[in-house]
Amino acid sequence: MATVGSSKQDTLLGRVVVEQGFCTRDELEDCLALQTELSQQSNQRSLADLLVSNGYVTQTQLLRARTTADEQRVMQQIPGYQIISKLGAGAMATVFKARQLSLDRIVAIKVLPKRLSENKEFVDRFYMEGKAAARLNHPNIVGAFDVGEAGGYHYFVMEYVEGQTVFDHIAEGNPYSEKDAISIIIQICKALVHAHENGLIHRDVKPKNIMITPGGVAKLADMGLAREKDDQEAAQAEAGKAYGTPYYISPEQIRGELNIDFRADIYSLGATFYHMITGRVPFEGASPAVVMHKHLKEELVPPDHIISTISSGTSEIIEVAMAKEPKNRYASTQDMLSDLEAVARGEPPVLARKAYDLTSLANLEKSGREVREGGVIMVEASREQTIDFGSRTWTEKLSDPLVVTLSALLLMAVLIIIVLLLSR
Repeated sequence: MATVGSSKQDTLLGRVVVEQGFCTRDELEDCLALQTELSQQSNQRSLADLLVSNGYVTQTQLLRARTTADEQRVMQQIPGYQIISKLGAGAMATVFKARQLSLDRIVAIKVLPKRLSENKEFVDRFYMEGKAAARLNHPNIVGAFDVGEAGGYHYFVMEYVEGQTVFDHIAEGNPYSEKDAISIIIQICKALVHAHENGLIHRDVKPKNIMITPGGVAKLADMGLAREKDDQEAAQAEAGKAYGTPYYISPEQIRGELNIDFRADIYSLGATFYHMITGRVPFEGASPAVVMHKHLKEELVPPDHIISTISSGTSEIIEVAMAKEPKNRYASTQDMLSDLEAVARGEPPVLARKAYDLTSLANLEKSGREVREGGVIMVEASREQTIDFGSRTWTEKLSDPLVVTLSALLLMAVLIIIVLLLSR
């Protein structure tokens, strides 16, 4: 395909426009022949210019073809790997499917865009992701193989996972059944137990970061925001900044608190679980700021209030995992895993109910107080009020000074009636 007047860039661009169906091979050959003829006349014209001027491709098609050609050029600069296809792209990186030639295996390669390669913060975080993933070895975590730099591009080679993300499934308009969701969340919870035991907090658990293989194996991906729990230098540098994804971020991450621990991952896993079984995120809003404000202030609507068929046990697990205060969540990731496995067996989530009971008791003790008015102490009466949470009920004592007043008035009225009757 290449001719005397064509460059390597033109050769790659020519192959891409044909592969993408923007022009035929004959049309490409016409332009290459014309390019050679003009070059012999000392009239240098690029292949892109000739393709457009001859009406074979549009400017929009040319732009798309150039983007693909640039991506493939990147992959050709990474030694030992052969490009197969692009898997996806985002603002922070492009991911390719490739073959590792030395071991003849399929891998995924994440490449940092050239525009970010000169930003030390982005480069450092990119390598931090690779190193964090390399410390973990678990069947439910996407494995890391290599990190490096070639031709000015930074890359991270990882395990290739065939399948789709949890988000892809939900986006198709199909919430997960409770049984299937529990199976996936149990696997990701096991992955987090392993990460937390190795001193790493993921900080970005969400449906897009959970891959599901055709065999039903769930794998936690993207350690881009992972941080060592004891890394005080990183914590100080990030203090006051909200790192995470708005729909699933924990309140303490929103506040940019200094000491973010495993309970932030528990909150995000609970939010992910919520989205999977209800088909909607826990909190919605017109902007990320509105959504995050709701995480901080708005009460969570229990999942079994949205989908009545969701079991009380599953709903309780999610409510405890998503408690606003970290101290009211599970005491460990292993505790959450124990409750998930219990519900999967058809048993109640004992630890979730214990956590909820302790929180309710603390709230009751806070509300059971004396009120002083005008120097007179009024001891507040208590009344029993049953609050229905789907298929669960709790009875709590609520203080109500109005009960005292109404009772006194009623007693006085009865006494007046009795006196009137006796005086006849």
